[in-house]
Amino acid sequence: MTPVQQNRRRFLSSGGCGLGAIALSQLLADDGFAASSPVRSELASDTSSAMARHHFPPRAKNVIFIFMSGGPSHVDLFDPKPELIRLHGQPVPEEFLKTLADPVIRGDARCFGSPRKFTQYGESGMAFSDYLPSLGACADELCMIRSMYTTSSNHDPGQLLMQCGSVLFGHPCMGSWVTWGLGSESKNLPGFVVLLSNSGEGVDAGTALWSNGFLPSNYRGVTFRSQGDPILHLSNPAGVSQRLQRDRLDAVGQMNRERLAQTADPEINARIEAYELAWRMQMAAPELIDFRQETEATRQLYGLNDETTRPFGANCLLARRMVERGVRFVQLYHSTWDDHSDLNNHLKKNTSMTDLPAAGLIKDLSQRGLLDETLVIWGGEFGRTPMHEIRRGTTPGKEGRDHHPFGFTILLAGGGVKSGFVLGRTDELGYHAVEDRVHVHDLQATILHCLGLDHTQLTYRHHGRDFRLTDVAGNVVHKIL
Repeated sequence: MTPVQQNRRRFLSSGGCGLGAIALSQLLADDGFAASSPVRSELASDTSSAMARHHFPPRAKNVIFIFMSGGPSHVDLFDPKPELIRLHGQPVPEEFLKTLADPVIRGDARCFGSPRKFTQYGESGMAFSDYLPSLGACADELCMIRSMYTTSSNHDPGQLLMQCGSVLFGHPCMGSWVTWGLGSESKNLPGFVVLLSNSGEGVDAGTALWSNGFLPSNYRGVTFRSQGDPILHLSNPAGVSQRLQRDRLDAVGQMNRERLAQTADPEINARIEAYELAWRMQMAAPELIDFRQETEATRQLYGLNDETTRPFGANCLLARRMVERGVRFVQLYHSTWDDHSDLNNHLKKNTSMTDLPAAGLIKDLSQRGLLDETLVIWGGEFGRTPMHEIRRGTTPGKEGRDHHPFGFTILLAGGGVKSGFVLGRTDELGYHAVEDRVHVHDLQATILHCLGLDHTQLTYRHHGRDFRLTDVAGNVVHKIL
């Protein structure tokens, strides 16, 4: 190690306060993972103007993706199936089981009719379960895709495919692709923020779901908290002034620039930008999570006065405040909908926590004139089987459902998609998507299209080949635009 490297490393390790200790994994990737030089087809390299980097005029400026990890049951929430109820307890007809490889389940697969009651809402007549009355009341603002399907039935690869376009770890997630392609309109907050629901459950695929992968590390999702310090270690400790902190940052920046000149490693430039952003966030982030300026009506809209809805509601309100301040991509995670048993009670628990706040977010964005420019997405990595899951028993009222990739439902709102519109359908049992089928890559291509990006041109050269979010697949779903 050279004297310059030793001095730089010693300074960084000894500057252990505030930004000097920015061991914020959300902002800085581990050392040694330098990215390749970016290749943006038809995208300008100027980072000062996001408008210059669109492939065509956008329908949406921002995205809020409410990711319900674990797989919400479409046949109990969005897709009523009278035939499934009629066949309740009977063996599943053989023609529906052709894609089911597990011989144990094939041998005793029995229909499980949903105990939920469905109501049609709004002028669109969109059907919602009695567990989702608040989202149902937003029916005429929503676009429902009932014909989603995916190619993975396990949580980790299913979540990675939905968020990163690949079942393999190490690929950039959707938020990273979007902010790399378009930048952020906020100077004091990250372009890509992640909010985790306080439901006590982790996300199966973990931090890989908001990883920058092989993109520069400043495009990694930054996890925020809705109370206390927005980011741990962001505040200065006692006795450290803003002036001292600025001097430390300037010194670190100078050494990083010297090292950049020696190595031309683009990851060093990403690190410099991350430190500067963190400095600006020290001022902006505390104000961001200060809800005292919000009206009582707004607090009620998000359920902040109820202990059941408060955690998820605070994240939904925080998401609205972020897009107001120019954050490009906000990812909310709520876990878990993985209901292999006691499905009815678990659905009640999760919908009680999330239904009111999610609907409140849509209503609030609409009232503030932000919904037209903000694309909101609600959904998980797959659905649940129309059969009960025999592994956990079939005690009446305690049945569960297994993972189901062949047909499930996603909700969208705002951002250029049709409102009060239902696309596609599954068969009479909710088993297969059979009309206007939409693969995960098609959904990703459509999200990018709404943002003014051609998914086939948003590419990055890494290890000798061009990568993109949609891999070599994906078609824009024009019917919902």
